[in-house]
Amino acid sequence: MAVVVNPGLDRSVTFLCINSFLTDQLVKLGKFTSNSRTTSTGAPQGCILSPLLFSLYTNDCTSTDPSVKLLKFSDDTTVIGLIQDGDESAYRQEVEQLAAWCSLNNLELNTLKTVEMIVDFRRNTPALPPLTIMNSTVPTVETFRFLGSTISQDLKWDTHIDSILKKAQQRLYFFRQLRKFSLPQELLTQFYSAII
Repeated sequence: MAVVVNPGLDRSVTFLCINSFLTDQLVKLGKFTSNSRTTSTGAPQGCILSPLLFSLYTNDCTSTDPSVKLLKFSDDTTVIGLIQDGDESAYRQEVEQLAAWCSLNNLELNTLKTVEMIVDFRRNTPALPPLTIMNSTVPTVETFRFLGSTISQDLKWDTHIDSILKKAQQRLYFFRQLRKFSLPQELLTQFYSAII
């Protein structure tokens, strides 16, 4: 809790609000109510305040090298490093520091969801040694999803546009199938608004 109330906020009010939010949580569904629970670490998944609490909690997790940027959104963190003249030491050091910061602050870095993408426009790209985090080799990929967009190694939009078109075609197919069942127009409109 000390990490969260650190960035110049009124400590007593902030502490009371966050403590109240994390204490005695329960779920109600119709006439059923779960037992209450207190969250000792983390924040409830899917809760509207969880991304804000993550941002406050990770406020002091920053890059120390100007050639490396940490991008944080909700509960995801992306490390972007500019490697010049083949010197990737700053990038690798920042990745190590991020892993150490997570360990120190009781956050689990999910190495199974961690990937590395190298963007290099040189004709002869030298092979780089694999990146490891907590003794796990990080796979190198040609594309990955970042905040709803598909980023590719060549930084072109083709892969992203293909992904959107495929998703739109699938949804339009389902929409056409639903129309065959003579569903009410209102239900079809709701479905259309929800998925397209």
